[in-house]
Amino acid sequence: MKIDKIINNNIVSALDIDGKEVIVIGKGIGFGTKPGKAIAEDKVSKVYHLDNQNSMDKFKELLVNLPLEHLQVSTEIINYAKSVLNRSLNQNIYITLTDHINFAIHRFKKNIEFSNPLIHEIKTFYKEEYLIGEYAIALIERKVGVKLPVDEAGSIALHIVNAELNSAMRDTIGITNLIGGAVKLVKEHFSRELNEASLNYQQFISHLRFLSQRIVTKDPINYLDERFSHAIAQMYPAEYECSLKVRNYIFETFHYQLADEEIACLAIHIKRLGV
Repeated sequence: MKIDKIINNNIVSALDIDGKEVIVIGKGIGFGTKPGKAIAEDKVSKVYHLDNQNSMDKFKELLVNLPLEHLQVSTEIINYAKSVLNRSLNQNIYITLTDHINFAIHRFKKNIEFSNPLIHEIKTFYKEEYLIGEYAIALIERKVGVKLPVDEAGSIALHIVNAELNSAMRDTIGITNLIGGAVKLVKEHFSRELNEASLNYQQFISHLRFLSQRIVTKDPINYLDERFSHAIAQMYPAEYECSLKVRNYIFETFHYQLADEEIACLAIHIKRLGV
């Protein structure tokens, strides 16, 4: 690889063997060199490949004044998330999560703290991602010497969810609010709490996650058997009535009309909750 641009003493952009731009980090990799020079392999600790030039330009802009340890800890968190979740993440997480962690550390050092209003929903609806957020908080303390507040675990978790869904952060927050609103309606309809530790509850949340993602991204839902909805309404009238309330909430809040069959699917999941 040859240096294309020196970003700072520890980060450079370079051209790989295919002529594509990459970001290369390594201690002192940009010190005392210049564009066009070959990069010594023993100095390279990490190479970043981003999908498009716009993302690459944003990443380079972020890295100019970024402490190397902030990038390294963010990368370690992302690698851990990939291994735990066993699924791909949108590569823009290298930009969004790194920027968030860098800003959160600076805020903390200036004694500026923000609470996360969605912390309960994140803990409940995104259990795996929240545990990764807790891991991240511990890792940042160990690597950077800064103990961020527990609410930051929720914020980090949302960035991971965002990368999983491949959506904008506003959509991820919209999805979280939609799930929370639906769960609240079920509790109110049956006047009782739900067993959040049960498998059926987790399956209900999983169904709402995929449903809400389609709603927020305006992805149409196509079903063929209209008899299915009528049969479920007859079998589970109380649960179907509750799912109609969820349908009305979704339409009023997100301006999306659920298909009759999707309402029936919701009723089935509500029935399994044992309310």
